[in-house]
Amino acid sequence: MSDITLVTGGAGFLGKHLVAALRARGEKTRSLDLAEPAHVDDVQGSITNTDTVKRAMDGVKSVFHLAGNAQLWAKESFVFDHINRHGTEVVAAAARDAGARMVHCSSLTTLVGTPTPVGASQADEETRFEPDDMLGPYPCSKLLAERAVEEESARGLDAVIVLPTEPLGAGDDSLTPPTQMILDFANGKTPAYIDCILNFVPVDSLAEGLIAARDKGRSGERYLLGGENTPMRDLLEKIVALSGRPAPKTKMPYWVALMAGAVDTKLVSAITGNTPKAPLTGVRLAGRQVSFSSEKAARELGWRAAPMEPALRAMLDWAKEKQLLKPV
Repeated sequence: MSDITLVTGGAGFLGKHLVAALRARGEKTRSLDLAEPAHVDDVQGSITNTDTVKRAMDGVKSVFHLAGNAQLWAKESFVFDHINRHGTEVVAAAARDAGARMVHCSSLTTLVGTPTPVGASQADEETRFEPDDMLGPYPCSKLLAERAVEEESARGLDAVIVLPTEPLGAGDDSLTPPTQMILDFANGKTPAYIDCILNFVPVDSLAEGLIAARDKGRSGERYLLGGENTPMRDLLEKIVALSGRPAPKTKMPYWVALMAGAVDTKLVSAITGNTPKAPLTGVRLAGRQVSFSSEKAARELGWRAAPMEPALRAMLDWAKEKQLLKPV
């Protein structure tokens, strides 16, 4: 009888925490990741390779699909579509063929689009946009990945879609955009900020939310897994209080940040190949100032995120240990 839990992207930031949480429950897990296997049953390879995914799916009862490109910029933007959309198509089809229940990890960026006003607004999992509404290649690829899961669901796949906000905590070795942003503020690399709303979810809480979605979520439903809606000014104050480091005091108007992001992304990074300091997709998302609600997850899954501040402290302590923070 199949009893294995597969985690694609199991070596990543969220993946490591999810695997640990599953193992603590006594579940037999297998990771599919590009990284070198951590356990004997893990599979090394890409989610875009049909044969590799089929091999990883052998004997699997449930699969958490976390693998993907989570950056907001890439030198060749087609990689987002290839990895995030096409990779999800491969995993979803294999899960359907294996009769496994699938939890697909999407992104809050699919809930923010060009129709979203610049300024304060709210969103939850009932918010729906079209691919052409997305604010960049990354969110577009994640929305198309959701559509791929929904299409496989129509063919018999038992699947739940979760939409995490920004994971926060220790161990983000790949430096995903939220972690990099906090490091840049703490290291004095960002002289100004824009007035935006951030939503962080402690990574350990998020892992438990994913498990709750698998165990209690209704097939075909979307669940937003988020934490506290935090104004940027409040985040900067918390970084100062926890790290003793000065924070930028200059607030940049959105239109100025938008122009700077466009130049940095479309000109400087296009020429140099270096990651932009302010990816245009990130600036567009931040300017919308969206607050997110996870009431559906609380009501149907019995899940709520833990407080943000301990996770921020853990992230800064981890960064200090890894020498990612410059001396004050």
